[in-house]
Amino acid sequence: MMVSINPATTKMSVFPVLFVCLCALLVNGCGGPQLKPLDSDATILAFGDSLTAGKGVAIEQSYPTVLSQLTGLDVINAGVSGEISKDGLARLPEVLDQYPVDLMILIEGGNDILRNLDLSQTQENLDQMIQLAKHRGIDVVLFGVPKKSLFSDSADFYHVLANKHGLIFDDELIADMLRSSQFKSDSVHFNQKGYYKLAARAHELLQDNGAL
Repeated sequence: MMVSINPATTKMSVFPVLFVCLCALLVNGCGGPQLKPLDSDATILAFGDSLTAGKGVAIEQSYPTVLSQLTGLDVINAGVSGEISKDGLARLPEVLDQYPVDLMILIEGGNDILRNLDLSQTQENLDQMIQLAKHRGIDVVLFGVPKKSLFSDSADFYHVLANKHGLIFDDELIADMLRSSQFKSDSVHFNQKGYYKLAARAHELLQDNGAL
């Protein structure tokens, strides 16, 4: 028995399916990394070295303080100037035990690069930091730090880590600002304008990826 198919009817029946799929894509994105929504009492941990601590400006002008103002959330400044990634890895568990962290922003590894340390070990140290956070259900946002080259973007291992763990990742901002004197207080640290820009970018990433 032959069954005739009305092309017009078939087209009309396909439209609702396409509409549902389109809505799903708009809501869920294209399968990329997303962040869990942060409640009004959520805590963000800003973990890293001097760029997190805010060297070069008053603590009130550091990026974690500015980010707290932008988000209205509690942002812990857990930055230690001069820290290398090995020491950061040793320090992180105690910090995570101390605070009820919902999301961590990680900027670490710059001092390893400046001191010409083994960057494969730096990558491993950051990998373990990310795993420590994720095992506790904590989302991680990663900022890359450039190699010691004027026109360098983030060191390659940051891209490897972001891809491996599916992280929200900025690979350009810090490198771009370090190439511009208007954002710096010295050769490797930011001024008030630079730290504000860093906080604004972190805020934008949280907004664009579902945390806020």
